[in-house]
Amino acid sequence: MLRGRLLVAVGVVAALGLVVEMWALRAPDDAVTNVMWSLFSLSAEANVPTWFASSLLLACAVAAAAIATRIEHGAPWRRHWWGIAVALGWVSLDEAVGLHEHLGGHVHVGGILYFDWVIWAALIVAVLAVIYLPFLRALSSPARGRLIIAAIVFVSGALVMELPLGWWTERAGTDSLGYALIDWVEETLELVGASLALVALVAQRRMLR
Repeated sequence: MLRGRLLVAVGVVAALGLVVEMWALRAPDDAVTNVMWSLFSLSAEANVPTWFASSLLLACAVAAAAIATRIEHGAPWRRHWWGIAVALGWVSLDEAVGLHEHLGGHVHVGGILYFDWVIWAALIVAVLAVIYLPFLRALSSPARGRLIIAAIVFVSGALVMELPLGWWTERAGTDSLGYALIDWVEETLELVGASLALVALVAQRRMLR
């Protein structure tokens, strides 16, 4: 039930985002178009999709914290669940205010690394993956599978899709259909990944009752 509702919501947000992107390319100087783009584009900041994505991630953080509170003090993996809650809370904040952008501009590279913040983000993800490997192994098979799939989908959007987006931006800029489509795929994957993560975390919370 929750998964279906979330994916419908993601579908509506993503569809509206794609429509306004196409609309903006056909009528870039139209005042109504500009307003609609600023409100619903997945490429824009501080709008409806940004709020939706940040809210999804914050809900994930709350769900992870709820799991941690159900585990006794000193029990295995309690700190790992709190770590997940803190990390998701940070990502929710980053989605709202763009903290990750401050990681960029420190390494002069181009091509797929045009957005050089992905270098540091990839290192952080790799370190966390190593730290959390024993935790994942300790989870039940269904919970482990759901969380891994959610993480792969989210990271594919948030990190991996930044590589072709950077390559395109360096060569063609941001005012093009190619940029709009790549960025749309990136943001949609993030929304789907966050939705799958919330479903997985809620299911895990229910198992601890």
